[in-house]
Amino acid sequence: MDRFRMIFQYFQSNSESVMNGICGLLALASVKMYTSFDFSCPCLPQYNMAYGLGIMFVPPVILFLCGLILNRQSLVMLEEWRRPQGHRKKDLAVIRYMCSSIMQRAMVAPVVWIIVTLLDGKCLLCAFSGSMDPEKFVGFANVSTVQVQQLLAKVPCKDDEHMRNNTSHKAVSRYLRCWSQALGWSILLILIIAAFLARWLRPCFNQTTLLQARHWSNYIDIEQKIFEETCCEHSRLFAHKCILHFFESVRQEIKLHSFSLPREGEGAEGEEDLWGITDQDQVNKLLKTWYYEKPPLNVS
Repeated sequence: MDRFRMIFQYFQSNSESVMNGICGLLALASVKMYTSFDFSCPCLPQYNMAYGLGIMFVPPVILFLCGLILNRQSLVMLEEWRRPQGHRKKDLAVIRYMCSSIMQRAMVAPVVWIIVTLLDGKCLLCAFSGSMDPEKFVGFANVSTVQVQQLLAKVPCKDDEHMRNNTSHKAVSRYLRCWSQALGWSILLILIIAAFLARWLRPCFNQTTLLQARHWSNYIDIEQKIFEETCCEHSRLFAHKCILHFFESVRQEIKLHSFSLPREGEGAEGEEDLWGITDQDQVNKLLKTWYYEKPPLNVS
């Protein structure tokens, strides 16, 4: 159990390599989920668009939320943004840096899902087959409007009887798949160009501000983790003191069961470990003071 807790805490850390690894795993998981997903278009005019667009955009929203949940900095950023001013000012540049870092990592898996669906073409074919202009295709001539809508809605269904005998089935399917793949490659190209420009234009801006924002972003995360560890240690000591006071009447029996009790003269040391805090109200006051009046970043 302790090893599992250590591994979990390690993956919750602010290490960029770990977070990049998690984003990569989410991206691979999104591709695996799509390839193993049995896509079955309903082939009904009133449901095709909702189903196709839902498969294209609902899973990316879920993957985006998972990316935010797995990123420890999400909660740290919200706490830093919402906390009272206290004795320490809030740096908006640090909050913007944290938000940008969180969003970039959380968007990897959703973007991969959308690009894969566009390159595959099934979702776009299912969603927009009923919106095609039948006059562009020869096979829909001399057919009523209602029948045309039904035939177009059944284009994604290759095994349908009406589609087997329709000469425009493959033409509509190829047309929409070409548009879907062109859109997918265009989005991928735009993202690559944007990443290239961001990578190469970054040295043109003020690097000092970036380094400061990155440093204090890491500091806020580390400070929060150390504070939680210190609270856990204080809680352990406080619980130990409470238990000793409760069992004071049976000290001899506890000693026989190998309980580690403070000897004479060790009580003062234990009280120093608790920083003079001896009741619940003092603990609550200490936590409230830390939240509302964080000390300034000055240890001189």
